[in-house]
Amino acid sequence: MQTIAKLTDKALILLHNLIETPSFSGEEENTSLLIEAWFTHHQIPFKRENNNIWAVNKYFDESKPTLLLNSHQDTVFPNKGYTNDPFQTIEKEGKIYGLGSNDAGGCLVSLLAAFTYYYDNKDLTYNLIMAATAEEENSGKKGLNSILQHLPKLDCAIVGEPTLMNLAIAERGLLVLDISVKGTASHAAHNNPDNAIYNSLKVIEWFKTHTFDKISETLGAVKMTVTQINAGQQHNLVPDECKLVVDIRVNDRYTNEEIYAMIRKSVSSDKVTITPRSLHLKSSSIPKEHPLVLAGIELGRTTYGSPTISDQAVLYCQSLKMGPGDSLRSHTADEFIYKQEVIDAIPLYIELLKKTILKS
Repeated sequence: MQTIAKLTDKALILLHNLIETPSFSGEEENTSLLIEAWFTHHQIPFKRENNNIWAVNKYFDESKPTLLLNSHQDTVFPNKGYTNDPFQTIEKEGKIYGLGSNDAGGCLVSLLAAFTYYYDNKDLTYNLIMAATAEEENSGKKGLNSILQHLPKLDCAIVGEPTLMNLAIAERGLLVLDISVKGTASHAAHNNPDNAIYNSLKVIEWFKTHTFDKISETLGAVKMTVTQINAGQQHNLVPDECKLVVDIRVNDRYTNEEIYAMIRKSVSSDKVTITPRSLHLKSSSIPKEHPLVLAGIELGRTTYGSPTISDQAVLYCQSLKMGPGDSLRSHTADEFIYKQEVIDAIPLYIELLKKTILKS
């Protein structure tokens, strides 16, 4: 078994290399090679499909429950406000700057180190799977969701996202609706009560004021926001259609399908058509009584509900979101993670797993 110190040194080198290797969603070929090299160096057999890499612990036992460790390789495009080269690793004042350093390179290398630490341990009460996956940022079809069919049955998961190493025990789901509100086209000089824009006002007002009854203990109420409006082509023509986009953050008291059905019942009409972009990005949660959560609390970590979405949305098992870095830094100009956050995260992950999956 390698020492935590040696694994930490290697993880920091890998983080530097990941930053300096572009890996936009769907273009993770070269970071996948870096992950392959990590497994090869540590003599860990792995599998790959598209740009997803995964490995299982050496003494995998089908009779044991299985814990997935997961984080993503891909990044968004650089924020236009960057003053540094986003693909150059810069260490300054205790910070590691670079695209993907915080979201989610620090999480990925920390989980890889923790998995490697336990890879050949014979005394695990859980199986471990480490998956470094693709297309998280764009919720693509060739990400974690595409390899679940190849993995053993999962009983729980730790998803590495920047949470300051606190315990996100619930995460909102995402439902995006495209709405078409119809009217009648005419010249603006003529009286026309069937203006598609005016017809859309009551739809907008419904989304602004409607509340759903079930409130989540950790996530609060379902949140709906009209984020886009598009209608009309010229100043003197009354439009016959107004298009809306609604962003809905679903709590763990509802399924996306339930929310969609309730909205259709209340809003749909002969003039209003509602189309969901997808229904699969569901909310997720893990009980406070779960051994992972109890172990984290014992280690001084706090619990909360996360408003942001991650690959938890495609998992069918209970999952905990936890990782070094701060979500508020994600997707920002001159993204960074504190070096100490990574150094601290690796032994914390290892201790969390020790309390959860190692025979006492």
